[in-house]
Amino acid sequence: MWTVQTPLAFIAQRWTPSPRVLRRAALSAVVMSVVIIVTGGAVRLTGSGLGCDTWPKCTDDSLIVTAEQGFHGLVEFGNRMLTYVLSAAVGWAIVAARSAKPRRRSLTRLGWAQFWLVMSNAVIGGITVWMGLNPWTVAGHFLAANALLTVAVVTWHRTAEGDTAPKPRVPGPVRKLSWAVTGVSALLIALGTTVTGAGKHAGDSSDVPRMPWDWTNAAHIHAVAAWVVCALALAMWLVLRVVDAPDDTRARARDLLIVLLAQGVIGYVQYFTGVPELMVAAHMLGSALLWIAVLRLALSLRERPPVTADIPAQPDAELAKA
Repeated sequence: MWTVQTPLAFIAQRWTPSPRVLRRAALSAVVMSVVIIVTGGAVRLTGSGLGCDTWPKCTDDSLIVTAEQGFHGLVEFGNRMLTYVLSAAVGWAIVAARSAKPRRRSLTRLGWAQFWLVMSNAVIGGITVWMGLNPWTVAGHFLAANALLTVAVVTWHRTAEGDTAPKPRVPGPVRKLSWAVTGVSALLIALGTTVTGAGKHAGDSSDVPRMPWDWTNAAHIHAVAAWVVCALALAMWLVLRVVDAPDDTRARARDLLIVLLAQGVIGYVQYFTGVPELMVAAHMLGSALLWIAVLRLALSLRERPPVTADIPAQPDAELAKA
């Protein structure tokens, strides 16, 4: 009697990735999530947001970019094509997670969560084009990309853990401080979309609507949130030293402070130099790296030791022959 297997089950039956391959597969999804955030920003910063004026086609008559659409069409269509590279990275992560032995259902679910986030964000991107780069849908597109980055980072971290119940590595109040760092950082990123939505780079040379407030006021509120994150991150770094937290956790707190310092410098430079495109792009990259640093710090505060199978003892005679 023949049994019908899914393609994933077929591959998993014949291939077992090493822990290193599994981790690299998950990391590739993280890298591509960052790339798609930065290139999405490049589309807007070059005024190419409507380079392809419809979706899912590039024009009403063509699935791909045409010569008439010029540079802006190439930029927008190129960003759309990168979605397939991102999908391939997520697909590799799913296949590697499904093929891991013993089977890790939680890791596979995280991989599929990335897939559905990619698909949903592609639809949001299409709606954004249909709505002529409405700033609210642009903000939603960016936040959905960060949701994908979140799941990708969690998946990457989980590849180095087991599937046992998490155990805290620091006292409860320290973990609560980490929740505050994570929550305010998420707010900081969301407030950044209000600066973008009201700011100078609308994404196209046409009359694109903007959010109904002055972008400099939004930038000031964004800066206040950034200073709060800095204060919380500094407090976390100090507290982790006081409670003698594990070395890798303290390193995560140090990394977060470094990224915050660099991101703050970029933010103030772009503000006082009239928001040049290259500085905005650097700030978007910094935003993604900041969020990764925040997540890695939060995840390092607990551990899931891997379950190792007991190796049966061998008789002395067999050991002597070995």
